[in-house]
Amino acid sequence: MTPLYVVGKYTLGSFMRLGWRPKISGLENVPEAGGAILAANHLSVADELFLGAVVERQVHFWAKADYFHLPGVKGAFVGSVMRGLGTIPVYREGGRAALHALDAAIPVLRSGELVGIFPEGTRSTDGKLHRGRTGVARLAMEAEVPVIPVGFIGTEAVQPIGARFPRLFRGDVSINFGKPMDFSDRPNERSVMRGITDDIMAEIQKLSGQVYTGRYAPRKKADGED
Repeated sequence: MTPLYVVGKYTLGSFMRLGWRPKISGLENVPEAGGAILAANHLSVADELFLGAVVERQVHFWAKADYFHLPGVKGAFVGSVMRGLGTIPVYREGGRAALHALDAAIPVLRSGELVGIFPEGTRSTDGKLHRGRTGVARLAMEAEVPVIPVGFIGTEAVQPIGARFPRLFRGDVSINFGKPMDFSDRPNERSVMRGITDDIMAEIQKLSGQVYTGRYAPRKKADGED
């Protein structure tokens, strides 16, 4: 873990664990060493905080590239924090820029680190589980790492969409970790990525108990994935 991540884990992480006391199951499915993808449903901004709080190892997430290039002293500070946390910059322009963000995670995974990803691409506004975008499958195949499905329950009550800060001690939160999914026996072909992604989403649905829509979650800009 980076020093800044350690500080955050034992301050903010402890606050998340003690403040909401999430029920956790299957945490033993997260490997103690080696690269892996934690693929989860996405109900709240707090999802990243909870995942980082309950997993013993450092989890690398993406953040908008804008945060790395803000002007002035404040911008320099925010950028240094992002780099200190091991955050992976993501560009929202779509197409090739978004693929570059995925590419940036490959060496992180190959070096034996954990990367957290929300295959829906954005938070669910209706509480349902939406169709996964194929970037998660591409990342698993390119980095040659397993995928650990994760199901969040109740985090939408902790920090609903539009809320600037978490609502203290609200919500009955559960975090369920599934067994590792190994796709090394499948060909690394674009035509296979859709099936792998659907398999991952099916496991997430079992862990979260959500209704699966089979449709992409609406968002303003497409990212060039299938």
